[in-house]
Amino acid sequence: MIRLEKKEDWRETENLIRESFWNVYRPGCSEHYVMHVLRDDPAFIPELDFVMEQNGRLIGQNMFMKTVINADDGREIPVLTMGPIGIIPELKRQGFGKKLLDYCLEKAAAMGFGAVLFEGNIKFYSHCGFDYARKFGIRYHDLPEGADDSFFLCRELVPGYLDGVTGVYQTPKGYYVDDQDVEAFDRQFPPKEKLKLPGQLFD
Repeated sequence: MIRLEKKEDWRETENLIRESFWNVYRPGCSEHYVMHVLRDDPAFIPELDFVMEQNGRLIGQNMFMKTVINADDGREIPVLTMGPIGIIPELKRQGFGKKLLDYCLEKAAAMGFGAVLFEGNIKFYSHCGFDYARKFGIRYHDLPEGADDSFFLCRELVPGYLDGVTGVYQTPKGYYVDDQDVEAFDRQFPPKEKLKLPGQLFD
């Protein structure tokens, strides 16, 4: 079952995201704190904050934020970004993430949003209709020309929404958190070992 997140779900959802991201991109993770912070951000969209439930237990979560593309012609193009999106570790790679994301994107399209841009792995998200943002003429802010941008993905929710648009995508400021704040928040959860593992993006 997929439903909107409720306030009484918050701590369980944060723990779900912590479990899902722990030691994946860095030793430990910050995504559970990012989610905690984003709920108070003006760009947060409560109507697109979903959890997935199985037998009364939360097994997945996704949320969306409003942001913009600063177009090269001076326009500001409203778009969405999303995440953290997570499934509990023991149910990953079983199709739950795709079901959750397809549902969320359908709801976002029904609300009239035109496109979603975010950072993710094309191997997974191509199955949900995402492609490299560069193919739409959209650049990632602060990324030097010629740098690897294969992490930066886009999907139009309204066909043709980005036709004639080139420009720079802006990550909402709420996604940038201080490491010390993350550490302080993480101490509210059961202790877990931080490990440096192959394939992590950050030290």
